[in-house]
Amino acid sequence: MALDRPFANRGVPPKLNRFEEPFLIWMARAKLTADVLTEPDLTRLQSGRELAALYDLVVFPGHTEYVTTREYDLVQQYRDAGGHLIFLSANNFFRRVVERNGVLTRMQPWRELARPEAALLGAQYRANDEGQRQGPFVVRDTADAPWLWQGLGLDAGSLFGRVVGGYGIEIDAMTRDSPPGTIVLAEIPNLLGPGVTAQMTYYETPAGAKVFDAGALDFVGSALTFPVNHLLLNLWRHLAVP
Repeated sequence: MALDRPFANRGVPPKLNRFEEPFLIWMARAKLTADVLTEPDLTRLQSGRELAALYDLVVFPGHTEYVTTREYDLVQQYRDAGGHLIFLSANNFFRRVVERNGVLTRMQPWRELARPEAALLGAQYRANDEGQRQGPFVVRDTADAPWLWQGLGLDAGSLFGRVVGGYGIEIDAMTRDSPPGTIVLAEIPNLLGPGVTAQMTYYETPAGAKVFDAGALDFVGSALTFPVNHLLLNLWRHLAVP
């Protein structure tokens, strides 16, 4: 893809009003502020440790499927330095891309390069059916992260999110490469077939990093509805501190 070509729709991301816009409105209503970094901004930093010195929390609200080696390295170094990460979509950090002379070229999936994204995110891309089947999340674990569920009135087995319509499109799930101690907070069981389950995950590292992965592509689109709006606020408050 040539980076100097005109982009459709004035360069507005596809489905902005369905995914990113609800998150931005949610932030405004919650009176939260944040710096907005582009991918080139990240590459100007010397290391992920520098990023950790600047920010306690980095949030990926959208669908960051393609990243360069530099970007992957920086975010992994940031996590290793104790930085907190929130991924509010699915299928993030899936494939390596290379930029040469203003042209972005798609390369192999990171997991084929011995860098499975589950080792960073906690879960990784599992399947996609273009949204033909969707469902609500089922709470699986409230004991290991009670702060996330505070004030939501949910227990293990409760449904939440879009009960009508639900979530899906692309989904993440844990693998053997998920960090030790990764927990499944909620899941959409057998969404895309027997055993093909969307999983919302969370883990912490000995260095103090906290990492959340929503596990469904369109999860962030319900940021303005209860209980997701309250869940996001709990998540933000817990991870936006050193």
